[in-house]
Amino acid sequence: MLLQCQCASISISIPNPDSGKDIPLYICHCTQCRRQSSSLFGTSAIFPASIIFPLSDDLKAKLSVWARPTKEGRSMDCYFCNTCGSRLMHLIREPDGLERETVSLKGGCLVESNVGNGKEKVPALDFSKATHLYTTHAVMDLETWLWPGAKRWEGSPEVMEGRPGSPSKPEGPANDGTGVGDEGGK
Repeated sequence: MLLQCQCASISISIPNPDSGKDIPLYICHCTQCRRQSSSLFGTSAIFPASIIFPLSDDLKAKLSVWARPTKEGRSMDCYFCNTCGSRLMHLIREPDGLERETVSLKGGCLVESNVGNGKEKVPALDFSKATHLYTTHAVMDLETWLWPGAKRWEGSPEVMEGRPGSPSKPEGPANDGTGVGDEGGK
């Protein structure tokens, strides 16, 4: 799997466990994610930060970072390509400045590395298994758009991969696979 910007000046090999089936994937409908993606939602695949950080000197030279506050009092370092401006990933810092052990890679920039004609690549993720966040902010009719059994939360789940105090795999209504809707997700 590759993390690749639109102009392909940044192309990072990413380990792909089980062809993307076990990669935590979030589709966020909040205003910030819609703005950063210039679309109806943003997608983030959660990986260990150690697959990219610390950044190599070459990668540092090709990336810019913009830090923004989050509503929970954290800081989000948003990394994008210096050439084409594609947002590739973000890393969250807790209020005490501690970096999370996970990095959110932008789903639209993750592609399979060994398919196609070399010019077009296919998505590397199984979007049918994504968890939808901030569904009250969605600008589409989710009842007709979502896959059957899709997990969704009105806000952010209390337990998420990478969030301090959360298990590596969330348990309970947000991740039980039953398609439990917005109940419990505040």
